[in-house]
Amino acid sequence: MDQPGLRYLPTVGSTLPLLSQISCIRFLMDTRKAMEDALSKWPKSLFIVPALCEWVVIATEPALIDDIRKAPESVLSASTALREGLQTDHTVGPHMFDNDYHIAIVRSQLTRSLPRLVPEVHDELIEAFKDYIPLTEDWSTVQAYNIVAKLVSRASNRIFVGVPLCRNHDWIDLSIQYTFDVVQTGQLLRFFPSFLRPLVVKLISQVNKRTKIAFDLLQPLIAERRKEREGKPKEYQGKPEDMLSWIMDEAKGTETDDWHLTSRILMVNFVAIHTSSVTFTHALYHLAASPEYLEPLREEIDNVTSREGWTKEALDQMSRVDSFMKESQRLKPMANYLMNRVVMKDYQFSNGVTVPAGSVVGVMVNHHTSKDIFEEPYKFDGFRFVKMREQAITAGLTEKKFNMVTTGIESLAFGHGRHACPGRFFATAELKLMFAYMVMNYDLRTVEEGVRPKDFYFMQTCIPNMKAEILFKRRQV
Repeated sequence: MDQPGLRYLPTVGSTLPLLSQISCIRFLMDTRKAMEDALSKWPKSLFIVPALCEWVVIATEPALIDDIRKAPESVLSASTALREGLQTDHTVGPHMFDNDYHIAIVRSQLTRSLPRLVPEVHDELIEAFKDYIPLTEDWSTVQAYNIVAKLVSRASNRIFVGVPLCRNHDWIDLSIQYTFDVVQTGQLLRFFPSFLRPLVVKLISQVNKRTKIAFDLLQPLIAERRKEREGKPKEYQGKPEDMLSWIMDEAKGTETDDWHLTSRILMVNFVAIHTSSVTFTHALYHLAASPEYLEPLREEIDNVTSREGWTKEALDQMSRVDSFMKESQRLKPMANYLMNRVVMKDYQFSNGVTVPAGSVVGVMVNHHTSKDIFEEPYKFDGFRFVKMREQAITAGLTEKKFNMVTTGIESLAFGHGRHACPGRFFATAELKLMFAYMVMNYDLRTVEEGVRPKDFYFMQTCIPNMKAEILFKRRQV
């Protein structure tokens, strides 16, 4: 694994042949410690780390992070990094990023529709929680991640494809498994030379098989929607307002056929389900290990919903819920470095360092635990951002920077800048709604009281324990 043009930068591990492979394996098995060691050695410098198939230039300083944030896509490309990282041209098809019109739909129609959609999601969660975590008088054991993924899929697909498909068990399982298939296939393909990947993907990928099953499930609904639309204007009265309708409205050319509509809906599921499931599971583990937060959370939720009902306005006023989720994201981000970009042409950072075209750059999440920003930065404080918001208001400053949806160098869970997650407003509303509903209806704790299930780190990713069990029972009032 060579690093042409980068040898002048400090490096985690050896750069010599064979030894670099050993360094890479060591790094991937304990990325967090290796990154922290590198930061202590080179606190002001760019440094490089060995990823799976390339070296990544890591930025830690605010000015350098801002360089990455402000650089145009033609210079530092987020989409190229994503396409290469997941091998999307071979897994989901090149059309997904050649024409990524679904992103504009998420950013506009989905976000604008949240006031109308939140009550629908709440309605779906009532039924989903009954199905997956029945209200029992005695403690019952739930394997958390699997159930959370189903809850997220149900809630999301209520807005993507509506009832009854969002409650179809085959569709729910498929939408979850599709995500794992894309990630797994994409990672495996990167071990093969590019000319072999079109052949290898046919041998190892389950994505086309999943898409065929999804097509069979979704095609009757698409046909029904087409029939409803015959002879009517685009914005006809009574039209279903969901992701499938919006995609059908915007699709052009070959994108209008049933196969492409199906693959587009699966891509929206891919983006929505995995990240939200991981985020919620981390927060669930924090709450189950610290059930003393339940009563103050319930007090806030009860006060707000008694005035506003289960609405978008109510969610906006749940500052304790928002803070708890954001604090969990702060300590348990998806990865140790984020905001990956492929360098499309030689790029000079503001400190004078030039990285050559073809390199990959990323941002370490070291400011999530900066002593200059956070008091006792490694301690979980569920209401940390409530206090910081109150301090900002007292000082006459804006408090919005402490909201879960707001990005910054100290809050990179949703990315930062023009490539920040366009669906974060929907994701945040959905996660807060799930969390608030769970808090109001269940008592919960960890199997070993007060002990949070241990996370698993592989490569740069922080993965919540997927086998851990949490105890639930009906809330005792």
